[in-house]
Amino acid sequence: MQPLSRFSRRSGAALQRGFTLIEVMVVVVILGILVAFAVPNIMDNPERARITKAEHDIRAIENALEMYRMDNFRYPTTDQGLRALVERPSSPPEPRNWKSGGYMRSLPSDPWGGEYQYRAPDNQGERVRVYTYGADGRPGGEGENAEISNLDLD
Repeated sequence: MQPLSRFSRRSGAALQRGFTLIEVMVVVVILGILVAFAVPNIMDNPERARITKAEHDIRAIENALEMYRMDNFRYPTTDQGLRALVERPSSPPEPRNWKSGGYMRSLPSDPWGGEYQYRAPDNQGERVRVYTYGADGRPGGEGENAEISNLDLD
């Protein structure tokens, strides 16, 4: 039998070598830098997601209003409101060809828990206005408190 050379034997200490303090500190610094760049982007996304949802809802409502107009030759009145898309209006002018089942299954709430607003056109050729007041629920505002309207989305 041949004797084992010193290179073929490994001590237990050599197999359990760990990270040095410097290596651990370098990793912690790199993670800190990554977090410093990532956190502001992540924290801003929920509000951007709410605004995007409101924009999509407004477009869907506007499309349903267009279908209502094609069937009934007019938009619902401002008093009839968006409810005319899910329930047949009983106030004048009653729609002649209201689609059974409505034009939407239900009216969505805006991402901040409020209702979408509606204004019928005053004159021929004008567009309907579908909008939300934003996070604060009041007219005007900036950023997350700004009104979002279909007239501004084009």
